[in-house]
Amino acid sequence: MIQEDIKRIQDYAREHYQDMLRQPQGLLKYPYIVPGSASYNNDLWDWDSWLTDIALRQIFLDNGANTALLEPYEKGCILNFLEQLDEASGSIPICIQPGGVLRSLKADADPLQENNHKPCLAQHAAFVTNHCGSAQWLREKYPALEKFVGFYLKNCRHESGLFFWMNDFAIGVDNDPCTFFRPRCSSASIYLNCLMFRELLAMAYLAKKLQLPERAAFYDQQAEALRSAINRLCWDERDGFYYSVDLALLPVDPQAWLHSGCPRHWNTLLQRIDVWSGFMALWAGVADQEQSARCALRSADERTFNATYGIRTLSRLEKMYTVVASGNPSCWLGPIWGVANYLTWSGLVRTGHTVQAKLVAEKTVLLFGRDLEKNGVLHEYYDPDTGEGVINPGFQNWNLLVLNMIAWLQGKPRVEEF
Repeated sequence: MIQEDIKRIQDYAREHYQDMLRQPQGLLKYPYIVPGSASYNNDLWDWDSWLTDIALRQIFLDNGANTALLEPYEKGCILNFLEQLDEASGSIPICIQPGGVLRSLKADADPLQENNHKPCLAQHAAFVTNHCGSAQWLREKYPALEKFVGFYLKNCRHESGLFFWMNDFAIGVDNDPCTFFRPRCSSASIYLNCLMFRELLAMAYLAKKLQLPERAAFYDQQAEALRSAINRLCWDERDGFYYSVDLALLPVDPQAWLHSGCPRHWNTLLQRIDVWSGFMALWAGVADQEQSARCALRSADERTFNATYGIRTLSRLEKMYTVVASGNPSCWLGPIWGVANYLTWSGLVRTGHTVQAKLVAEKTVLLFGRDLEKNGVLHEYYDPDTGEGVINPGFQNWNLLVLNMIAWLQGKPRVEEF
C-alpha cells in the first residue's frame, strides 16, 4: 500500500514541480519560487520559498536532473527579497508580488512596528551556498543580510534574551493562540525563537565561507546566548516540552509600597499551550538528549498531538482545538499541515528518535498518497482523523517535502535544510 502512495507522490511531483518556478516579472527582478497553487500564483513568500526549495532539490536529486537549472530560482528568491530591503530599518517584506510588497495591511505602517520577513533568509542563503559550493554570489549582499538580521537583534529582542513578534500579522502559523489576538510585542514564540537560532547559525556559516571571522564569531555568540535563553525560559521540566513565553508583564515599581515585601523577580511566564512548534527545538538543535527524548514521547501521544495522519498543530486537549476551513487566518488550531509534519519529523531524525520519525513519515505518505488517489491534487491542510483536505486544493509548496521523508524511509540520499 505505501509503495503505491510513494509512486503517486513521486509521479505527481515529477509532473508538477515546474508549476512552482517563475521568471522575473514586475518588482521581482530575478527568477523565483512560488507555493504552486492558484491562490498564490505569482507570490514570493518568505518561509514558503525556503522550504519549497528544499523539496525541489530532492526532486532534482531523485530524478538525476541538473541542479544548475534550479540555482537561478534559488538564488533569485534571496536576491529578490534583498532588493526590497529598507535600508534605514533593515526590514524586508514578508511577501513580494509583481505589483507590490506585503509588510502590513496599513499603507503608512512604520516598518519598525511591523513584523519582518521571518528569520529564514540567511538559512535559505546558507542552504543554497552549501549546495552550490561557494558563497561568492552573496558577497556583495552579505551586508544587506546583516541589516536584516540586525532588525531582529535591535527591535525584537526582549531583556530576557528571547525574540518576540511585533503582532500576529502574517507570522506563518496564523492563529497560534500563543500569539493570535495577544498584545503587541508580548509573544516570545518558540517557533520564532527556533527559527532565529538557526538564522544566527546560518549567518555565522556564511561569514566563515566569506572569510569574515569576526562576524562569524559574533553570530556564533549570539546563537549560543539564544540557545541558553530558550532552554532556560521555554523548556518546562514538569511537562517535558518547549512552550512559547508571555512577555506582557507589568513593570515593577521599586518605589511602590504595594507588593514591596516580595516583588516580582521573573520577567517571563510560560504559556503552557501544547502547540506543535515545541517540537522545533529538536529540529533547531536546541534540545539536549534528555529533552529531545521527552519531546519524542509527546509526539506519539494519541491524546494530544499524534493523529491518524500525523502531528496535530494544536493538541486536541486544548480548549481552542478546532478544524475549520479558513483563509483569514488559515487554521493552525489542530489541522495537519505538511510543514508541521516535516519539521517535527526532521527534528526526530536529527535527535535519533527513528521509531517516532518513521511513524510521522509513513502517516504523511499515507495522507498525501490518499489525497492524490482521490482528488488528483494536494491541499493546504487536512483533517487529522479523516485525512480529508480542508482548504485550497492544488497547494504544493512544502507538502512536497514528503519526498525528503520518502528518501529517508527508503535509505536513499536526502536533501536536508541548513
